[in-house]
Amino acid sequence: MILFFLVGMVAVAWQDLLAHRELPAVVIGIIAIGSLLPVVIAYRHPLYAWRLTFVMLLVGVINHAANEAWPWNTVQIIATLFVIARLAAVSPSLITLWAVTLTVIPVLLLGGPNSGGAAITVAAAAVLGDIFYRRRRTRELLAEQEEINELERARRSVLEERARIAREMHDVVAHHMSMIAVQAETAPYRLQGLPDEAKEELASIAGAAREALTDMRRLLGVLRAENQAAERAPQPGYEEITALVDTAGKAGLAVTGDLPALTGIDPTAGLTAYRIVQEALANAARHAPGGPVSLTARADGPDLELSVRNELTASPEPGHKPGHGLIGMRERVALLGGELTAGPDGAGGYRVLARIPRQPEAR
Repeated sequence: MILFFLVGMVAVAWQDLLAHRELPAVVIGIIAIGSLLPVVIAYRHPLYAWRLTFVMLLVGVINHAANEAWPWNTVQIIATLFVIARLAAVSPSLITLWAVTLTVIPVLLLGGPNSGGAAITVAAAAVLGDIFYRRRRTRELLAEQEEINELERARRSVLEERARIAREMHDVVAHHMSMIAVQAETAPYRLQGLPDEAKEELASIAGAAREALTDMRRLLGVLRAENQAAERAPQPGYEEITALVDTAGKAGLAVTGDLPALTGIDPTAGLTAYRIVQEALANAARHAPGGPVSLTARADGPDLELSVRNELTASPEPGHKPGHGLIGMRERVALLGGELTAGPDGAGGYRVLARIPRQPEAR
């Protein structure tokens, strides 16, 4: 349909030129096609369309008759107004101003007695297109601002929730940990006749509580940081797992570790390995007290393989569901592109097996 319309308009321009001008058919065809061609390309390339329109304003007056009201054919006049309006509707006002100024120059110089009205008509088309541009631009800016407001509201909601969690952790968890540390440290002075082993055990409990408080303060700093860039204290890694095993042994857990010196472990992967071992040892002490625990680590190609196995000293209670610790371990490993399995190994034990990429960024 559009194609037939365009062909028909070219035919109208052809007949108009043929009736008023004495020109070769080739020249008439060039002017007729050139009069409408800018309309065809104005939808996708309005600036190029205007440039062709400007050229055709100079070409379209060739050998025009004195009895013509305008030195341009009717199709070219309508097409010029359309291109100007289209350019103004999609372009900044400065581009529209330059285009209108340059268009008005040949209109005033070649338009004859009606040049003033023609120039005003061109300017009116540009103003109409510029109004559409400003309205569309205003809607876009309002939509962008609304999106920014939504993001800001969401960010504020997250910050408020993080602050609430931080307050709860500070008021409840941190308070109880402080009380544990204080009671363990002062017990040797309050209770007379404690054996040296008990004093050492209490000192170990106090140290663990103080260390937990330090980690808690670091976590609270992260939760309260609006820019999510809280102070970055050194985090434990693979090398610190040995100290973790020693601490668990001092706490009464029968744990043995095979932790060879491994290289090429990214700090993020090392921290993940440390947290997995920490949680696995805590679960073994909680659910299988007194049972032996074995820990092995080895490099398997690009991965670090960790295995923590403990003997089951009691059957799980019916309806027992995994806690948040196991879920957190899986999430940590999944974020790095690794795998974690946990469950009975079929030989009377419970095993946590993790495969962690040693260089997660390389994947």
